[in-house]
Amino acid sequence: MSVRNEIKAQIVRAGFTMQEVVDLLHDEYGWSDSVSNLSAKLQRESIRYKEVVELTDVLDCDIVWVKRGERR
Repeated sequence: MSVRNEIKAQIVRAGFTMQEVVDLLHDEYGWSDSVSNLSAKLQRESIRYKEVVELTDVLDCDIVWVKRGERR
């Protein structure tokens, strides 16, 4: 699965629209309030790790690092 599809799927699973996520990111972290800017980052796969951390925060999710072979 591509980064774009994985993140968009997680947004849907969390019950948000792209616009709602962009609005939250704008309010919490000062991101651009443009859905097209987030969409372009996802399309180009140029989203920074810091931005992914902020995105997971507004989605109320955690990034979990698991050593290979230790997956449940």
